[in-house]
Amino acid sequence: MTENRGGKGAGVVLGTATAMTGLLAGVWFAYVCSVMPALARSDDRVYVEVMRNINDVIQNPVFFTPFFGVPILTAVAAWQHRAGRARLWTLAGFVLALAVLVVTSAANVPLNDALAATRDPAAARAAFESPWVTWNIVRAVLGAAGLACLLRALAVRKR
Repeated sequence: MTENRGGKGAGVVLGTATAMTGLLAGVWFAYVCSVMPALARSDDRVYVEVMRNINDVIQNPVFFTPFFGVPILTAVAAWQHRAGRARLWTLAGFVLALAVLVVTSAANVPLNDALAATRDPAAARAAFESPWVTWNIVRAVLGAAGLACLLRALAVRKR
């Protein structure tokens, strides 16, 4: 039996939130397992130049749609499922989506801004690389956990 709270529309919102969460978690994971290890092999000038370029080009509608859409859609899904079996899983997905947004806004973006402002590539990299990689791993774990919660919400909703 399918959960009636919110009907079919609630399932569409939850499914879309889940797909977007997976896309976003995949971005963080790609940095963990490929982008940052590859850049770590570069000299300071190349490292800083490439990260600055990435930080510039990632600010686009294709990235911002899931980045801002995930917390909005998970909030809507949590509200729509507030009285059903999927309520705890959608709420957990929402909290984890907010955590990704907070980590990005409070840690990664300020590091990106500092990287852009520092003129000495060696100093810029030294202040940036380790904390940025650490906070990105946190985002990847939070994003994957959020995806797992929303997948569970979809499964519980369909019972």
